Amino acid sequence: MKVDFWGHEFEVNMWVGCLGGFLIAIMSSMFGFGGGPFMVPLMTVALGLPMYIVVGSSLLAIFFNTGMATIRHMQFGNFDLLLFLSMFPAALLGGYLGPQIAKRLSPLVVKRVACVGLVLLGLKLLGLY
Repeated sequence: MKVDFWGHEFEVNMWVGCLGGFLIAIMSSMFGFGGGPFMVPLMTVALGLPMYIVVGSSLLAIFFNTGMATIRHMQFGNFDLLLFLSMFPAALLGGYLGPQIAKRLSPLVVKRVACVGLVLLGLKLLGLY
């Protein structure tokens, strides 16, 4: 499928995108991490989209997955209101400042920072960090 974004055209395999997004949504809902560490590589590597499209698009997809997963976890009693209220203001501020910082950096720097973050996350999940 061809995707047109502000005059730039990209060829995207929607089957890969839909299946990958579905599997990432299941994993992130089960394990509680944002789908970004997996959604961004899916969209950049597998779908061949540039970072300036991927960041906003993956955040929007993750927003809806997070909303549904939050509702389900609340229904199961897996929710701490005090923890949420303590993290919420910082999350809003970070969500506001992050895109402004990324806009000032080169796409290569953004990718490198994301790679370092993914490596640290992987090491932490493996118990090596």
